[in-house]
Amino acid sequence: MKGGTPQEIRRHHLGAVLRQVHLTGPISRAALANRLGLNRSTILALTTQLTAAGLVYEGASGSTGRAGRPSLVVRPESDRWYVLAFDVAVDRLVAARVVLGGAVLERREAARRRSRYADLDEVVGVLAGFGRALVDAAPRSARCVGVGVSYCGLIRAADGMVRLAPNMGWTDLDFAPALSGQLGLGLPVTVGNEAHLSALAEHERGAGVGHRNLVYLHGDVGVGGGIIVGGKLLDGDDGYGAELGHMIVNPHDGRPCNCGSQGCLEAEVGEAALLEAAGRVGGPVGRDGVRAIVEAAENGDAAARKALDRVGDWLGIGVANLINLFNPGAVVFGGTLGEIYQGAAPRIHARVAASVLPVSQERAQLRTSALHDDATLVGAAELAFRCLLADPLDALARITA
Repeated sequence: MKGGTPQEIRRHHLGAVLRQVHLTGPISRAALANRLGLNRSTILALTTQLTAAGLVYEGASGSTGRAGRPSLVVRPESDRWYVLAFDVAVDRLVAARVVLGGAVLERREAARRRSRYADLDEVVGVLAGFGRALVDAAPRSARCVGVGVSYCGLIRAADGMVRLAPNMGWTDLDFAPALSGQLGLGLPVTVGNEAHLSALAEHERGAGVGHRNLVYLHGDVGVGGGIIVGGKLLDGDDGYGAELGHMIVNPHDGRPCNCGSQGCLEAEVGEAALLEAAGRVGGPVGRDGVRAIVEAAENGDAAARKALDRVGDWLGIGVANLINLFNPGAVVFGGTLGEIYQGAAPRIHARVAASVLPVSQERAQLRTSALHDDATLVGAAELAFRCLLADPLDALARITA
C-alpha cells in the first residue's frame, strides 16, 4: 500500500496477512514475507498482533525440515471465527457455516418452488431458520463475524437491493434488511450476484487460481457471468456488469429471452433451450434434467446429441466473443453449464478455434468449475469475510462490542 498514515498502512498489512492465511492455509512467516513483499521483522510483528487478537496461531507444520526441527507455520483460528453463507437459487435454498480458512463445516438445504411471483417472505423465513440452527449448532467458543448471500439476479452494489431477477419475479426488493432482521444476530447481511461471487471463488480457490484474468459462465435456469480483470471483479458502475447471459448472439431469428430481448446467450444455451431441443419439455428440470440429456447423449441418444451440439455451438460463439474481448487466461464453466461443456466440448472448441484471434488462443484454457455446486456458496462466504479481512482489528472491535 503506497501512501497513507502509518496506522492505515499497518491496518492494510494486517488484513493482507490474515487474507493470505485464510486463502492458503498453513504458511510460514518466510513465505508470507515473500508473497506480500514485506520483511520478516514486519511479518513477525503482524502475526504477533493477529495471534493476540485470536485470529491466527503458530504451530508445527508436520514436517521436520532439513535440520530435524519442526518448522512453524501460521494457521487461521478456524475454531473461533465463522460466517453464515447462503445461496438463493431458482430451485433450491442452501445455507452453510464456513470457518476462517474457508472450510464448509455444516450445511442445510431445501427445495424451492419455481415461481414467477416474489416469494420474499418464504425465502427469508427458510434462510433465517437455517441460519439460527447453524449458529445454535456451532461451538460456544465460536463467533459469527458476517453473513453473505449469493443471489441469482441483478444486485445493486450500493445496498444489496435485488433490482431484477427475470426468472423469479423479484424486482426492487430489500432482501438484505429483511433477512438480517429475521436472523437477529445484529450483523448486516451482504448480498452479491451468484455469478460474480462464483467468479471470485474460482479465482481465489478454484479453477482460476493463478490467473489474473478469467471469464466465468454460470448456468442455472438462465446464464450468468463474472469477469476478473487484473485480479479484480469487473462489476460496472452499479454492480450490474458482466451480464453475459444477455449478450446477443443470434439477433435475427433467436429465441425470446425472459429479459424481453431475443437471441441472448441465455435464450440459446439455457435450460429451456436444451430441454426443448432434446424433446424433453415436461420432464426433469434443473441439474437433473441437464445431466439426463448429457448422459443420454453419451449413451447414443440421437436427439440428446443433436440438442447438445446445437447448444454447444451457440455457447462456443459466446465464448469466442468473450475471449476476443478480454483475452482471459481461463474460461470457467459452472453450474449446469459445466455439465453442458462436458457434453459439448468438441463443438465449443471448434467454434473457439474458428473464431478466436490466434494470439488470444495461445493461453486461454477452457475448464469446468473446480468448486462445482459449491462455487456460489464459497463466494457468499468470502463476501461475508470481507470486512474482517480488510481491517481485522476494527472488525473484531465492532463485532465483540
